[in-house]
Amino acid sequence: MSVGAVLLHLLFVFVPFVVAAAGHDYGKALSKSILFFEAQRSGYLPKNQRITWRANSGLLDGKANGVDLVGGYYDAGDNVKFGLPMAFTITMMSWSIVEYGKQMSRSGELRNAMEAVKWGTDYLIKAHPEPYVLYGEVGDGNSDHYCWQRPEDMTTSRQAYRIDTNHPGSDLAGETAAAMASASIVFKHSDPAYSNQLLNHAKQLFEFADKYRAKYDRSITVAQDYYQSISGYMDELLWAAAWLYQATDENYYLDYLANNADEFGGTGWAITEFGWDVKFAGVQVLASKFLLQGKAAHHSSVLERYKQKAENFMCSCIGKGVRNVQRTPGGLLFWQRWNNLQFVTSSAFLLTVYSDYLSSSGQKAQCANGIAPPSELLSFAKSQIDYILGDNPRATSYMVGYGRTYPQQVHHRGSSIVSIKANPSFVSCKGGYQTWFSRKASDPNLLDGAIVGGPDAYDDFADERHNYEQTEPATYNNAPLLGVLARLNVGNAGLNQLLPVMINTKPVNSPAPSVAKVSPPLSITQTVTTSWNANGKTYYRYSTIVTNKSSKTVKNLKISISKLYGPLWGLRNSGNGYEFPAWIDSLPAGKSFEFVYIHSASPAEIWVSEYTLV
Repeated sequence: MSVGAVLLHLLFVFVPFVVAAAGHDYGKALSKSILFFEAQRSGYLPKNQRITWRANSGLLDGKANGVDLVGGYYDAGDNVKFGLPMAFTITMMSWSIVEYGKQMSRSGELRNAMEAVKWGTDYLIKAHPEPYVLYGEVGDGNSDHYCWQRPEDMTTSRQAYRIDTNHPGSDLAGETAAAMASASIVFKHSDPAYSNQLLNHAKQLFEFADKYRAKYDRSITVAQDYYQSISGYMDELLWAAAWLYQATDENYYLDYLANNADEFGGTGWAITEFGWDVKFAGVQVLASKFLLQGKAAHHSSVLERYKQKAENFMCSCIGKGVRNVQRTPGGLLFWQRWNNLQFVTSSAFLLTVYSDYLSSSGQKAQCANGIAPPSELLSFAKSQIDYILGDNPRATSYMVGYGRTYPQQVHHRGSSIVSIKANPSFVSCKGGYQTWFSRKASDPNLLDGAIVGGPDAYDDFADERHNYEQTEPATYNNAPLLGVLARLNVGNAGLNQLLPVMINTKPVNSPAPSVAKVSPPLSITQTVTTSWNANGKTYYRYSTIVTNKSSKTVKNLKISISKLYGPLWGLRNSGNGYEFPAWIDSLPAGKSFEFVYIHSASPAEIWVSEYTLV
């Protein structure tokens, strides 16, 4: 469970690793990737449950709060139900089906994928009992992490936490709206009544998110140590609007997406990360889809800017951008040691769908360092999936149960403790740690299809249960894989991602829109002004300049910083980020201010997460 939105990257030089492989069974991998979600189920398990070592759990969830919150998914290797990553998981599973449902059907997995979505949306419906009320967490990460118990034995708190008008959370409500809207498309033909129910929830949640704006972790503070919303909520508002437009074709949502593009950062930030916290790249890809479908109407110029930023993301992944994503020596995209594969699978999905969008419209991606045809994007996405499935320096599959060699000591309570069906003896908190967590043997239960955190920056991996950074799985690792694996398994058969809307095709060699004309309202520049050696270390003084490039005054500024390892001067620490220094409360048009920090490392990652233009 990681926190971080990497917006400033260093350029890394890598040597690609080439490994011979006979090819992968993508259909088998698809089946397993869906099967994993059954191991993560909470609540009353159905008769057709295929992960038979699991049993009913969390049957009193919500009772203390007077609401039924039984069901849903445990997010990772623990027993907490976190609303933000759960909703993102459902959105990505739904997007996979929206794009590649036909391919899943040909693979025989469409029904299982739809059931996985419905298990999540049934819970989200329960979690949204009133228009402006949404339950965003069941259980407490702190108390849960003191225990190593099967879900069936839980003795930890099952307190439920919610957002409402007095304690809002736009990011949580927005992501849940996106999940409901995307899922409504999945069930539109097979279950129209259920689809309409989901859509009504999505509309109410979007209105809630937009009308009462705030970060959810200020209201559900127990989530801060596990799923802190570092990127803020503006990306989720755009993300929800994009999905509601795709689900409804109502111009209100397209207008929202376009009219707030600059202010919310959708056309300003060139993001190189996509995941449960940072949705900008996903928004940019969806906006590009609307443009290529000919649905832009009078917003074509704004959607063109979204498209340029989407291509910045693609180019940074394949190594043709201005700031490219780091790769391991073996060729894996690398963002961070803790659960890096979550970003690999989500990026592979965006590369795959964008490749098919370009193919459908006869276009190529315009990169700073050359043109990238759709085939190049898809081939690179495939290389990332192949790495995960075993084409890597260690010849290890990072999907449990797939291949000859895969993780045996997964950081996962349910799989690491003998099944309650095999041994119904109660497992206590400390007893679980003493007997099962500390075991050096393989897990007694196979967590089939789980994607673990994965290797480090040097392709190294320690298969040890306590190594949660590398061996813990998560639902949002698997969700984007559904679409990519379905696509790779079937190939190009029956593909036209932009139908049934007529496509306005422009010549392949048309010049790309000028990036220089597009700029975010605020810019951040960092400079090393001096350095010195002390006690064997080199320390750097970083000067950071924040400039208001808009024609309006900036107020209510919120700056987020990660990977800061030293003292900082010139900003106020608000607890959940940084604000203007005490001597100013606004930044007029064209003006700048400076803050500085010192540490013995590369520059910290700094970005603007909130602001108001007046």
